[in-house]
Amino acid sequence: YVTVGSCGACRFGQYHQSHELALRNVGLEAFRRVLVDQHNLETEGPADGGLDINMPLTLGVIWAILCADVIQSLEYQTRPYEVEPGSTDDVVRESIDYLSDVFRHRPVKGRKWGLAAWHLSTGYFVQALRDVFRNFEAIQVDRLRPKPVVKLTGEFYLQTVEGEPNYNMHAWLESEGAEVVPAPIAVWLDYLLRFRVQACEERIGIDAGARVTAAALRATQRLLRWTYDRMRAACGGIPHDLPDQYELSRLAAPYYHHRLSGGEGDMLIGKVLWAHKRRKAHMICELSPYGCMPTTMSIGAMAGVLGHYPHLLYAPIEVKGDADAHALSRCQMILTEAKARAMSEYDRAAEVTGLTPEQARSLLANNPAISRATYRVPHCGAAGMAANTLLHLAGQRLPDSGASSTREAP
Repeated sequence: YVTVGSCGACRFGQYHQSHELALRNVGLEAFRRVLVDQHNLETEGPADGGLDINMPLTLGVIWAILCADVIQSLEYQTRPYEVEPGSTDDVVRESIDYLSDVFRHRPVKGRKWGLAAWHLSTGYFVQALRDVFRNFEAIQVDRLRPKPVVKLTGEFYLQTVEGEPNYNMHAWLESEGAEVVPAPIAVWLDYLLRFRVQACEERIGIDAGARVTAAALRATQRLLRWTYDRMRAACGGIPHDLPDQYELSRLAAPYYHHRLSGGEGDMLIGKVLWAHKRRKAHMICELSPYGCMPTTMSIGAMAGVLGHYPHLLYAPIEVKGDADAHALSRCQMILTEAKARAMSEYDRAAEVTGLTPEQARSLLANNPAISRATYRVPHCGAAGMAANTLLHLAGQRLPDSGASSTREAP
C-alpha cells in the first residue's frame, strides 16, 4: 500500500500511523506500507525493495493529474445539462479507460531532464485528450436550465475525493440541482510552487542563491500552467482555467498571511474571493475535517471576509463522525439561496437580452452546435451557465449589478 505523507499543522502526518494501527489490530503487521514524501521528486527505494520514486514515475503522476483535472472539469460542466441521463458517465468511464492505456504505453525517452523536456514538448498527451474530447461530441445538452454554480474548496483530500469521506458532496449537490465546480489538484501544485517562490523572494539579499531559485521556480510555474492550458485547449477550452496564484495571495492578504503554510494556506480565502469577484460561482462550499487547524483558521478569517462581502454565499461544512443529514441540511440552507440567485440572474439576463424562452429555444434550434457538450459557451458576465448561454445567443454581456463589489478591506 502506497500513501503520501508530510508534516503539517494537521493530522496529515499521522495518517500512516492510523493505517499501521488498523493493520496491527487485524493481525496484518507484515503488510507492506510505503510512505512517500510529497516534496521529493526522486527517492531511492529501501535496500530490501520497495517503491523507487524516480523521474519517469514522478512525471507520469503529474501529467496524469493534469489530464484527470481537465477531464473532471469537462465532466462536471456537462453532466448537469445532459439530455440523456447517464450519457456523461458512460463517456467519462470510456475516456478514463482509454487514458489509462495511453499512460500504460507511454514511451520513456531520456533519463532525467531529457525525459522532462519530452513531456513538456510532446503532443502525445494532447492528442490523447483530443481523442477523448471527440467522445463528448455525442452528448446532447440543454444549457438553458438555470442551475446554481457551487465551487468546492477546503482541505485538500476532502475537496477532491468523490465519495463517503465527504458525505458524497459532489453527487449530492448535483442531485439537488447544482452545477459543481470541483477542485483541481493542479491548483495545489501551483500553490506549492508559489509558496516556495515567496519564501525565496523574502530571502533575497540574505541567501546568495535566493534570487536564482525564485526565478527558476517561477519558470516552473509558467511551464505547469502552459502545460495545463495546452490540455485545456485540446478539450475545446471548456475546462476551467487555473487562477493566478499571486492574485489569490493579494486577495487573501487582508485576512490571512501568506506565510501560514498549513493545508492550502491563504488559498482558501483567495479562491473564495476570486470566485466571488469574477462571478465564477453563486456559492462556495468549504469542506474541512474535524479538528483541522488550517481550515479552522480560514473559517475564522472568513468572518472578516463576510463582513466586507455580505452578498457572498459561504457554507463551511465540517466532516466528522456525525449524521450526514446534519451537514447536508446546513449546506441545503445556503444552496436554497444560491438557487434563488441563479434564477434571478437568469431573469436579469432575459431582461437584458429581451429574449423570451421560446425565442431562446428557436435560436438554439438554429445553432445545433450549442446543444453539444463540446461547444464552449463564453463567460458573458454571469455565474450561471443558463444566463451565460442566453447572453451568448444575444451577443451581449451582463452589466455589473454591484453585488460582487464592496468597500475596501482595511
